[in-house]
Amino acid sequence: MRQTNPIVRTQYLVIGSGLAGLYFALQAAQRGSVTVLTKAEPLDCNTRWAQGGVSAVLGEEDSLDAHVEDTLRVGAGLCSESMVRRCVQMGPGLIHRLVDDYGAEFDREDDGSFKLGREGGHSHRRVVHHLDTTGAEIMRSLLEAVRKHPNIKLVPRQMVVDLLSWSKVDGSRGCFGAYSLDLDSQEITVHVAPVTVLASGGAGKIYRYTSNPDVATADGVAMAYRLGAKVGNLEFMQFHPTCLFHPGAKSFLVSEAVRGEGGILRRTDGSELMEGKHPMKSLAPRDIVAREIDAELKRSGTDFVHLDVTHLPGDFIVERFPGIFNRCLELGLDMRTDPLPVVPAAHYMCGGVVVDPYGRTDIPGLLAIGEVAMSGMHGACRLASNSLLEALVLATGANEVCDAFGREPPAHVNHWNAGDTVDSDEAIMVSANWQEVRALMWNFASIVRSNKRLRRAERRIELIREEIRQYYTRFRVTKDMLELRNIALTGHLIIECATRRRESRGLHHTLDYPKTDPAQASDTTLNKWEGP
Repeated sequence: MRQTNPIVRTQYLVIGSGLAGLYFALQAAQRGSVTVLTKAEPLDCNTRWAQGGVSAVLGEEDSLDAHVEDTLRVGAGLCSESMVRRCVQMGPGLIHRLVDDYGAEFDREDDGSFKLGREGGHSHRRVVHHLDTTGAEIMRSLLEAVRKHPNIKLVPRQMVVDLLSWSKVDGSRGCFGAYSLDLDSQEITVHVAPVTVLASGGAGKIYRYTSNPDVATADGVAMAYRLGAKVGNLEFMQFHPTCLFHPGAKSFLVSEAVRGEGGILRRTDGSELMEGKHPMKSLAPRDIVAREIDAELKRSGTDFVHLDVTHLPGDFIVERFPGIFNRCLELGLDMRTDPLPVVPAAHYMCGGVVVDPYGRTDIPGLLAIGEVAMSGMHGACRLASNSLLEALVLATGANEVCDAFGREPPAHVNHWNAGDTVDSDEAIMVSANWQEVRALMWNFASIVRSNKRLRRAERRIELIREEIRQYYTRFRVTKDMLELRNIALTGHLIIECATRRRESRGLHHTLDYPKTDPAQASDTTLNKWEGP
């Protein structure tokens, strides 16, 4: 057995370096030591690629009630209204805190007020942004603050293997840290903390086509489920309607703000795709637009539809969307003259680890914030640019309660035990199953589903999971194997949630139950004690 690294103790262990994790770390560091583990480099997270912005009521014609109403409408009856109101009310103050405390720079009007964008599903302009690279600007400002803080240790290239738990004779249980695999040394470190915060992001890499970076492999949901935490609403995976279709563009998203500024979705013959489909036409909510594009691709046999902004002033396009414009230009597409070929792609996980408005899971000592969490903010479909807002709100709330919610870890903790495992000589199994999971999830459990498709997906993924279980017990852990283990489990949970919801609602659309059933206006929740 290989020698393990020493056991490392900290007051707050944060898993993930996106907006939620860093914002929590900066607040918690005022009270104690914080260790932030990130799987790749700190900028490798979904926040980094957020183009649109942060929704907040800052315009004179807007109102808190209007933002709440828009969120509830898009959420299709499953939002927690109290959580929505909490987020909407906190939004303006959190925007100002990003600016005043951390130096985030958002676009301004000549009078100094924020320039506000509009995206699908919003009735008013309320999206604070930095050109079309808002996430990158937020990460720049927070990382600068984190790197300067003496109480925060940011540790890159750490693949978390599993969470640490304790249980007592009386049946109580808790979390007190995690095992992580150092991707350079290949050694396991035991991180011990009274408070563990999951801020591990999303699950887009479960699907063949996604806007997410490579790190989005559902690690947090899988680890929390294995620990016994409740997860929920995983059937509601949001597919962004407009991912660029180009062989040289890997997972490149064309922001919804492009439609917000007047972009029109067109069939390849030039006709308007959304004409007569929804009152908001190309600005309809994402679930509706993604289904219409998917139906058009199946009907016509074409590979893509077009997002057209050629009718807008060229100077405006270059000024408003410099990141998208320049990337498209690199690929031989000029937004000023060329309609962009786009397709839907897995984008945002609206379900996740079930939490209260303060990020508390049902496991003492374990909190979840950001995309990995299901707080009730998004319901059955996320309103555009509400995700960064929710991340800020949950990170703030988690700081308010975490010290009371945590549990003192045991004095003696075991090192990682590799047992009789050996280095793998069957890496082809991992890579082959990686591709098969992503293909079957895309083909059978993506934008449009059916009982037959879901049953087929379930049978296939169970065979893969059994292979993974055998592989895991025989060979030493690697990043690829751990990620495969996580996407296969979370894919299984998505299929189970989708099978249980016998209706179409929000992001979940099934051919067998095409209508929404008011009697099913409740969350789908799972934990390992009750199955699947």
